[in-house]
Amino acid sequence: MAEVTANEVLEALRSVRDPDLGKDIVTLGFVKNLAIKDGEVRFDIELTTPACPVKDLLEVQARKCVEALPGVRRVSVSMTSNVPGGGVGNAPALEGVKTLIAVASGKGGVGKSTVTSNLAVALAQTGARVGLLDGDVYGPSIPAMFGITDPPEFSSRQRIKPVEKYGVGIMSLGFLLHDDSPVIWRGPMATRLIQQFLRDVDWGDLDYLLIDLPPGTGDIQLTLTQSAPLTGAVIVTTPQDVALQIARKGLRMFQQVNVPILGIVENMSTFVCPHCNEATPIFREGGGRKVSAELGLPLLGEIPLDPELVIGGDEGIPIVVRKPDAPAAQAYRSITGKMAAQLAKATILSAQVSAMPVEISSSDSQLTIKWDDGQQTTYPLRALRAACPCASCVDEWSGKRLISEEAIPSDIQLRGSTPVGRYAVAFQWSDGHSSGLYTFEYLRRLARQMQELD
Repeated sequence: MAEVTANEVLEALRSVRDPDLGKDIVTLGFVKNLAIKDGEVRFDIELTTPACPVKDLLEVQARKCVEALPGVRRVSVSMTSNVPGGGVGNAPALEGVKTLIAVASGKGGVGKSTVTSNLAVALAQTGARVGLLDGDVYGPSIPAMFGITDPPEFSSRQRIKPVEKYGVGIMSLGFLLHDDSPVIWRGPMATRLIQQFLRDVDWGDLDYLLIDLPPGTGDIQLTLTQSAPLTGAVIVTTPQDVALQIARKGLRMFQQVNVPILGIVENMSTFVCPHCNEATPIFREGGGRKVSAELGLPLLGEIPLDPELVIGGDEGIPIVVRKPDAPAAQAYRSITGKMAAQLAKATILSAQVSAMPVEISSSDSQLTIKWDDGQQTTYPLRALRAACPCASCVDEWSGKRLISEEAIPSDIQLRGSTPVGRYAVAFQWSDGHSSGLYTFEYLRRLARQMQELD
């Protein structure tokens, strides 16, 4: 029997799709170091994050499709990762730091710092190189949450070295305060301190640097989002209506500066009884899902109330370390994978953008987009709705479309649109659908396809 060829292996691997990026792993360039000898096939699959939530499934699918080829006796697959770097806007990149993630909330008291701490440690547990900047200068709580009392040291380059704990490099104003005196600073001074922490701390080589932003949507937060090369943002909220209303303001702030919103985290979603495991919604329920659907943004997850979270915070041991099997710890690990996947998606798709919209307008029957390269494209609303690329409209594994134009109401209307970073737009439709992210490149390609059909 003739030995299998590299082209045959690659063609078989084209059946394996990344559900977040919507393309096969060969087209995405994930297949590396392919070698074939005496019926043994060896290759690497280089993912965009070590926290990939479908890593094991992709490995199984790749192995099975190659094992099915005639002439293959053995398949060896090595799963690796290389986090793509990239930021938004004109802020200079940080030396050695691939991605910056802002964790924000519209108000205090929603558990933002607890969420940030556990996400950072959960990322580090996957093998990623992670840093955490405590940007909440008025109430720096990160040192206590990690149980750190020693001050930072200086590197050989005479720059402050982050204090490392649980695999995370940490910097906080709390390390430099020697008593319980309040920090009474005006906005510009607080902003300069955060910028100094970003530029003058010796962060080393990092895959992810998480920034625990101060709560609110004022001048400090806006200045930081404009001056730091953010790759994406996560919004933390709780289920109550008042918290959700304020969370929307935080979402709008990041949209104004074209920072991709990776998703929403609903904290304190339910209380899980430790005796019977029954979940009780203490602060109502479904608020995070409602905002997610309303704005067409991913709901990364819902974190239950757990007394172990409080104990871990007091003892300086994040729950993903202290009680890794607790429901809250499992929720954090799930959120971490989804967040990392959304970040990789935003980074890759932003790098592919060749033109951006300068004006989006709609009538009763069509949508018109004017682009910054002078082009203008037009889309019939019914066809545009039918072309929605979300997982409800397209099978994320096979790419098969699950909805036809005939199934869309003939009088479908566009209710609104929401920018998603610098690479996509989400549309809100009159049939209640809003989960599809139309990347700019997809819209341009769709316009060309519609022209060819005319």
